[in-house]
Amino acid sequence: MTEKVYFGYGKDVASIELSKLNRHGIIAGATGTGKTITLKVLAEQLSAAGIPVFLSDIKGDIASLAEANTGDGLEERLTATQYTTYEPQSYPVEIWDVFGAEGTPVRITISEMGPILLSRLLGLNDTQTGILNIVFAVADERELLLIDLMDLRAMLNYVADHAQELGQHYGTISKASVGVILRSIVVLEQQGGQQFFNEPSLEIADFMRQSADGRGVINILNAKQLYTQPTLYATVLLALLSELYEDLPEVGDLPQPKLVFFFDEAHSLFDGTPKALLDKIELIVRLIRSKGVGVFFITQNTTDIPEAVASQLGNRIQHGLRAFTPKELKTVKAVADSFRQESGEDLAHVIQELKVGEAVVSTLQADGTPSMADRVMIYPPQSRIGTIDPSKLLQVVNQSPLLEKYQESINRESAHEQITALIEMEEAALIAEAEAAAQAAEAERLAKEQAKAEAKQEAELAKELEKQRKQAEKENERARQAAQKARTSARRTDSAMDRFTKNIMSSVGREVGKAVSRGITGMFKR
Repeated sequence: MTEKVYFGYGKDVASIELSKLNRHGIIAGATGTGKTITLKVLAEQLSAAGIPVFLSDIKGDIASLAEANTGDGLEERLTATQYTTYEPQSYPVEIWDVFGAEGTPVRITISEMGPILLSRLLGLNDTQTGILNIVFAVADERELLLIDLMDLRAMLNYVADHAQELGQHYGTISKASVGVILRSIVVLEQQGGQQFFNEPSLEIADFMRQSADGRGVINILNAKQLYTQPTLYATVLLALLSELYEDLPEVGDLPQPKLVFFFDEAHSLFDGTPKALLDKIELIVRLIRSKGVGVFFITQNTTDIPEAVASQLGNRIQHGLRAFTPKELKTVKAVADSFRQESGEDLAHVIQELKVGEAVVSTLQADGTPSMADRVMIYPPQSRIGTIDPSKLLQVVNQSPLLEKYQESINRESAHEQITALIEMEEAALIAEAEAAAQAAEAERLAKEQAKAEAKQEAELAKELEKQRKQAEKENERARQAAQKARTSARRTDSAMDRFTKNIMSSVGREVGKAVSRGITGMFKR
């Protein structure tokens, strides 16, 4: 098994121990000093050793790894580097593209990116970042999937609508801050973010493949359009690196890494980065080596890299720097002092006079100590120098075995649909409650009307009965009065027979009375 990769020649052949690649590295130098060629050569050598590689193509001159070099005009450099095994050849590549225009689409979900990276991408302040953390916490608690930007927007509106309820547990939720985040999402969508945040999301295993002949596949992110938004570019790369860190198992120190990840234009990652994110980057760089991943940062100046991260970069390739001001001279000296160098060597001067394609190199040796700084001429690449032929690029993309897997996005049920269904249920419940209340009110109204009608009917009946009673009383009174009158009239209006009878009886009475009187009187006389 190969133990080293070779990439140039100085006092001796310049090499990197495969077992030390997970100690990370840096390729630095001014524009036009040969960083891209160094990057390609390292990618070629790693691929030949069976190690998959990930790198980004910002200028369009990395994808040409898929084409063989012509070898023309390289005699002088081949001689200078003593590269006797040079053989022009192409390498197995996989072209990825966040926008899916010139490469296999690479996607990631909102949940996979997480609130810290997303806050940086959206340019949020601490208060707004806090609300975004609440959104993720509520989504986890209520099992709402955050896949795309529609899901994030739905969750933000949901949190804003339930601010009073959620505020009792999470603290104050400002609707104004939610509005700022929503507007930032609109900007991100206009930059093409809706294509990156989707499914199927990238399976990290697809970065770590080998070709049929055992060479490591070189994964190239087509970043020509992506890098026009540097923050989006840096966040995408960091999100992919985070996925590697979170998904890969612990393996310790391997004889060779599972993957080497080159982070080009690394300064864009650290410009204006909040401390929380810097801490996360430092953590990833420090711990990802135990996952079998090596990380190389490519930038113009090593001072672009925070000290906490730079101190973990054991393999260093420094191309030329130009210094004309006291500040620039101070920077060059600081860079030179970061190398292990021979006593009395003026490495700062060497760095300033490096030619294109030359670099000061120091790599970790087998025992873990850095090698002495050496002035090295980098090998010429075996693949094509310059941009790839468009027809060849199209061929590589269309023949990708992963294209069918990732070409079409899918839209499964997630937070947007779940919240919509929840809102519809809440609305249905409110409608049902309102209808029940309306029915109850209608029933109450009808009951009141019925009671009122019954009361009215009872009142009318009572009134009628009272009327009838009074009428009966009146009729009884009239009847009594009529009877009384009849009796009175009877006494006053006797009939002729009655008067005759009365007269006869009266006369008889008188005669009887007289006879009795005479009888009594006669007795007394005797």
